[in-house]
Amino acid sequence: MAKSDGEDIEIVSIEEVYSYAGEDGVGILYLVATPIGNLSDITYRAVETLRSVDILAAEDTRQTQKLLNHFSIEGPKLISYHEHNKRQQGVQLVRALLDGQSVAVVTDAGTPGISDPGSDLVQLAIEEKIPVVAIPGACAAITSLIASGLNTESFTFIGFLPREKKQRFDRLEQLRTHQETLIFYESPHRIKQVLQDMESVFTNRDAVLARELTKRYEAFTRGKLSDLLDFLNRNEPRGEYVILVRGITQQELETELEDLAWWKDLNLSDHVELLIRNGRDQKEAIKEVAKLRGLSKRDVYQAVHKNT
Repeated sequence: MAKSDGEDIEIVSIEEVYSYAGEDGVGILYLVATPIGNLSDITYRAVETLRSVDILAAEDTRQTQKLLNHFSIEGPKLISYHEHNKRQQGVQLVRALLDGQSVAVVTDAGTPGISDPGSDLVQLAIEEKIPVVAIPGACAAITSLIASGLNTESFTFIGFLPREKKQRFDRLEQLRTHQETLIFYESPHRIKQVLQDMESVFTNRDAVLARELTKRYEAFTRGKLSDLLDFLNRNEPRGEYVILVRGITQQELETELEDLAWWKDLNLSDHVELLIRNGRDQKEAIKEVAKLRGLSKRDVYQAVHKNT
């Protein structure tokens, strides 16, 4: 325990973990990216890894078996690992890793850990000091982004939005003032409703639909959100979609913030107090007021405590 300005500060010891230098007798957890459509996109390293591991944990064993057959991969024990059995299977896989067996995780298509339970297994492995190695490859989010024509310098991957309408609207509201490109995944039977909700929250921003990536009928549809919705009303949605939405511009953000500045007639102390009455604690309220008004948290804090 160290001291600074009269206060005890806990010093947390951390260490650098080498992926290929784990404890003797402990296996390695491999996260292996697989093709998202075109089987030629698999890497040599991915094939070699799948051939070398003892256990292969797959989201859908039937789909993965097709991949193994195509590349004549034999040897690994194929087991099911998905959202509905991840707790039980996760414990079993960690036990196998601690016993020295190597394990590879694959999803149906693309990079494991992105919108699937692979990330849960990674956390379990890290807790047990098991080495985790990523074998990079295809990812639908990045593949669609670089061909979208939208900003690639700054982006946020959201994945699937909540199924329940109110929760979905709440999530979109949280993202409304983001200035980076937003990336979502969506299924064909929900794509229209999601686009309607996006148009309601984001107004009519530029957006892109990408589907059948790397396959023969790969297609991109570019336009305003209303254009994309109109297109899908005339053309039945098919395949899994990636939705990319332009972030809000600085000018749009300033206009929106000005319209939302209901607080401009309140002093700082009253503004913080109002947020506290609405359920924030004081720290959260001070942070929000500072952000809204473009001030430092220190300035708001001092104004509040000057009146107490």
